Amino acid sequence: MGAEEPVEGRRPTKGNAEQDAAPRTQCRTRASYGLQGVREAARRDRRVRFTSLLHHVTVEWLRESFYSLKKRAAPGVDGMTWREYEERLDERLTDLHERVHRGSYRAQPSRRVYIPKTDGRQRPLGIAALEDKIVQHAVAVVLSAIYEEDFLGISYGFRPGRSQHDALDALSVGITRKRVNWVLDADIRGFFDTLDHGWLMKFVEHRIADRRVLRLIRKWLRAGVLEDGRWSETSVGTPQGAVISPLLANVYLHYVFDLWVEAWRKEEAAGDVIVVRYADDFVLGFEHREDAERFLRDLTVRLGRFGLALHPEKTRLIEFGRHAARRRRDRGEGGRPETFDFLGFTHICGKSRRGVFFLQRKSMAKRFRATLRAIRERLHESRHRPIREQGATLRRVVQGWMNYHAIPCNWQRLHAFREQVKRHWLHALRRRGQRHRMPWERFGPIVDLWLPHPRVLHPWPSVRFDAKYPR
Repeated sequence: MGAEEPVEGRRPTKGNAEQDAAPRTQCRTRASYGLQGVREAARRDRRVRFTSLLHHVTVEWLRESFYSLKKRAAPGVDGMTWREYEERLDERLTDLHERVHRGSYRAQPSRRVYIPKTDGRQRPLGIAALEDKIVQHAVAVVLSAIYEEDFLGISYGFRPGRSQHDALDALSVGITRKRVNWVLDADIRGFFDTLDHGWLMKFVEHRIADRRVLRLIRKWLRAGVLEDGRWSETSVGTPQGAVISPLLANVYLHYVFDLWVEAWRKEEAAGDVIVVRYADDFVLGFEHREDAERFLRDLTVRLGRFGLALHPEKTRLIEFGRHAARRRRDRGEGGRPETFDFLGFTHICGKSRRGVFFLQRKSMAKRFRATLRAIRERLHESRHRPIREQGATLRRVVQGWMNYHAIPCNWQRLHAFREQVKRHWLHALRRRGQRHRMPWERFGPIVDLWLPHPRVLHPWPSVRFDAKYPR
């Protein structure tokens, strides 16, 4: 466990602690009942391999997994919706439970869809069949009881009790409190599409020896993808959108990246090194440029051993931190220090009114414009809907955006977002007809009624970080 682990403490994984079956591990120790027993056994000995886990997947637990799924999610290749499955839920879950434990359960291929990215490209997603989602969720909760005891504090993506803002807080605290002069903003190219199945199963088998659970994971990995009525094999990668994919991705990167980078910064680094990883997107801060350059070379080799590679356009080493602006002036370079993006925010070297360095964060301009463009298109399509209906929809969208972006020092973006939404809405209403144009005097009260006003909803990063991870 790294030195930062006591600071970046982990909350216990939520699970069903009332199961009535006790698993037995290879070390012949008897675990206590339920998933709490699994957690305790994993915590006591990090070399334990669990040989009996599938019995935790009961009919009741499958029901819990079913009700945790999104009710309005798009159906998979089976065409089954959440509402349709609920009509005969007890009968369906009993049959599903029997098939899973009998070994006759068969994973269905994922339905391939594409969603647009901010850079104009298409992101492939795999929509699993409903029963696959149910079983994957149940198995993922059982496995999380083990792996949450193994995962390091530097990992924040798709983990219970951790969010994107926790990762942003840790990064901000690390940059302001540690000697950070260089920042490596890195991204793994096509991680979910290039993840090696052979290595993944080896990593899983470090902890899991239950052959039935391992067989389920192999079924999901080999189920393939259905696109335009054609099935294609998936020899590498795991579908983005599958319930089990985030956990498997974290397991893969735990062994490929997290454990390795912990050892590297202890044994190789000459100065301070901070690390924050959210899924396949990670940021590192270095005190010395030599450390940063050597780490980047070693990381490239390390990832190559496991079939991965850094994205050349999204991986940058920049000078950043409290001394970056002064050093640029000393070298005779104009302009402000470079910035980097992480989890929807642009990070900037700023100064307080007293001239003290602080990390300034603003909503990324590219995503800001993309969100407004999507709102404008939605308003154009629904401009003839009743104003009350439009207002209710816009309130949800604007409030949802502000819930994430309402951080300190991001006031200008919050205010600009509301103003732009207001302009797009007025434009849409004025195009409803040419006889009665919407006057501003009438539109102003409508805006105040439906669009929430911007206000800061998140505390300063250090405040929340220190409260969550007290020293």
